[in-house]
Order: sequence, then structure tokens, then C-alpha cells
Amino acid sequence: MRVTTGLARGRNLEAPQGLDTRPSSDMTKQAVFNIIQNYVEGCVFLDLFAGSGQMGIEALSRGAKQAVFIDSSSKAVEVVKTNLKHCGLMEQARVAQMEAKSFLQNGSQKFDVIFLDPPYQQQMIDAVLPLAVERLEENGIIVCETERNETLPEQAGEYVETKTYLYGKAKVTVYRKREPEGEE
Repeated sequence: MRVTTGLARGRNLEAPQGLDTRPSSDMTKQAVFNIIQNYVEGCVFLDLFAGSGQMGIEALSRGAKQAVFIDSSSKAVEVVKTNLKHCGLMEQARVAQMEAKSFLQNGSQKFDVIFLDPPYQQQMIDAVLPLAVERLEENGIIVCETERNETLPEQAGEYVETKTYLYGKAKVTVYRKREPEGEE
């Protein structure tokens, strides 16, 4: 697993040991960044369920202004910090060990891009997606990576599922703000 583009290109990243963390495949990561490429430069990026932190680190490497990394695992948080230091991106990052739902409920910071990659088969998107919508900047985007067969809500607040992509065992679902009626 490595950073593919930008300032930290080619840097290898560690992943937490064990089965609790499932890093996104290179194919899925590349697809996500193709989807959000017009949002990344200068954005504030939230990597929720961060694991190794590879998605937020990739965003910082590609020009994000700031990335926030949230994971409930102390092992994952330590790996994220190690990876950020290794890539020279610690100054633009904030890392916290806490539950995703608690982070979303108790903060006020807004994000341009929110990436959700919860553990598979735990149906966590239903609980966190409505909270994530509340933390988006106007015209922000949410990208969810889930297991291929997981059913996600079609909408959350003013945000609707606009596209779904399948990559091996993974499904990437994109939520954008619904266009007002009558606008083209």
C-alpha cells in the first residue's frame, strides 16, 4: 500500500495488524480519487473509520488543505500518525481516537469531502450518514466504501445517492446535494 500521486507519491504506508482493518484496494482508492478529483485541491477531508489513513493521506498528498482522521482503534490511530509522519504531512492533519458517531455528533467542523469506510457487515452507514450530511460544507460530497452487497440509503437529508461503482468485493457510493426542482 502506497501513496499514488502528489507530494508523498511512492511512500509506502503501514496498515494496522490483524483483521480489524481492511485497507481499500489500490483499484478502489484510484477510483475514489477519480470521482472526487475536482473536490480535493484545497479541501478539508474527513477520513472516518480511517484504518491506516491511506485515503486522507492521499488527499493531503494531492493538495487537500487539511485532513481529519477518526478511528475507534488505538492501533489504527498510532498507524495513521506513523504514516503521516513518514509522508511529512502531520502539520495538515488532526488524528483522534473515537467512535465515528460520537465524532459527528459532538463537533462543529465542516468538511468538503467525507470518506466513510466502516467495517463490513456491521450496517454502520445508516447510523452515520445522516450525521455526516450535517457536517458537510455547501456542495460537499460523501463517498462510502462498503461491501458489494450492502444496501445503503438512497438519500440522507438533502443528499442523494448519485452513482454507485463496483470494484471486486467493494462498492463505492457517492452522495451529492439534490438539485432543486425545476433547475437544469
